[in-house]
Amino acid sequence: MATSSSSPKSHFHARSNSLPSRPHPLASQIDECLSRLRATETTSSSICNNIIGLSDLYDLLNNLLLLPHTQQALAQECNKKQVDDVLDRSLRLMDVCGTAKDALTQMKEDTQVLESTLRRRRGYEPRVSNEVGAYLRSRKKANKAIHKSLRVLKTSPCSSSENETIAMIIILREVEGVTYTVFESLLSYLSGTKGQSYQSRWSLVSKLIHTKRVTCEAEAIEINEFEKVDAALCSLIGNKSRKSTFLNPEDVHNMLGELESCTQDLEGGFESLQRRLIKTRVSLLNFLSH
Repeated sequence: MATSSSSPKSHFHARSNSLPSRPHPLASQIDECLSRLRATETTSSSICNNIIGLSDLYDLLNNLLLLPHTQQALAQECNKKQVDDVLDRSLRLMDVCGTAKDALTQMKEDTQVLESTLRRRRGYEPRVSNEVGAYLRSRKKANKAIHKSLRVLKTSPCSSSENETIAMIIILREVEGVTYTVFESLLSYLSGTKGQSYQSRWSLVSKLIHTKRVTCEAEAIEINEFEKVDAALCSLIGNKSRKSTFLNPEDVHNMLGELESCTQDLEGGFESLQRRLIKTRVSLLNFLSH
């Protein structure tokens, strides 16, 4: 798993020869933002806030990279290898961010198609079953891509080294570290694997669906919108008669509406964050070119 500095507070103000002896206000704000992100758990209510928090963090970082003394320090020959290492890992961050955004875009489109089908047709007609099957297959494909990205994160350590002497390099590594950690939590959330194996989560969600307790008990065990819809759709097409099911198409349609809203917010957040990651990478490339 990707890790960041074990200290709750960043130590980048010490041993600095890339920032003034008195910390710049931007550096202090980055430190505070890092601390907030490290302390935040990924839940249904906080997932969008985590993406916004990362975007805010990169806004501060990009502003810091524009300062003349920052550019001078990073442009020094002795620091170029360290910047190059950060650049290599930034590509992984951009790839993971792109994977998440693409998965959310596809999921939003699939959800809209399914909502439209449920509005026009009865819950157990062949067209509905076909659309539900297509949605679940798309989810399975997206989860494979997400799990691949999770494996990349777990094999990409990026914690700050105690031997670092360049304050700006320490900042870059700490921002990178917390980004990996947040991404890992968010990707686990999207695929429904946070906290336990996918198989055990699926079994529990399905049981709640069939016992009419999906709303209150799902909240108690932190089942998110993605898991609830997956299990509800399986329940919908798994029952052969309308009388034998506890969920009707209207219930599923309401769940899909909530999921679409959540997915749209997350998609916009990842798209905004992706632009900031690109901006950071361009700034670092500019340093190496001088």
